[in-house]
Amino acid sequence: MNNYSFEQLSVGQSESFEVTVTSEMMDCFLKISGDTNPLHNDEEFAIEQGYEHKVVYGLLTTSFISKLVGVLLPGEKCLLQGVEAKYLKPVYVGDTLTVTGTIDELHESVKRASIKVIISNQNDKKVLKGKAEVGFLK
Repeated sequence: MNNYSFEQLSVGQSESFEVTVTSEMMDCFLKISGDTNPLHNDEEFAIEQGYEHKVVYGLLTTSFISKLVGVLLPGEKCLLQGVEAKYLKPVYVGDTLTVTGTIDELHESVKRASIKVIISNQNDKKVLKGKAEVGFLK
């Protein structure tokens, strides 16, 4: 786990990690969220709608931003204050995602960092782009 203070960060600084989406993740998200939409839970339905397989929950994909900021950039001294996400392509179980965050802006007066987030699949296709806003703990 990284432990960057606000003063140790710089615009352009970047961190990333990979994660493979599993059926177990989907099952856990279903239990937590209660989202029974067949697009996420019924292979046949999803294929009938024009997708290759069941589609991974968008918010499951977005949830990896929590690890990005809470563990890597900036790490344990941060408090996630906001997330924006745009879904560009569907994610499927078995996809390996690369989650990358890059410091976009530093706001000295309020000790806040804006982090540009890109999540890409194993084919180097962007599946999510967004932004995370983080504050800092003492």
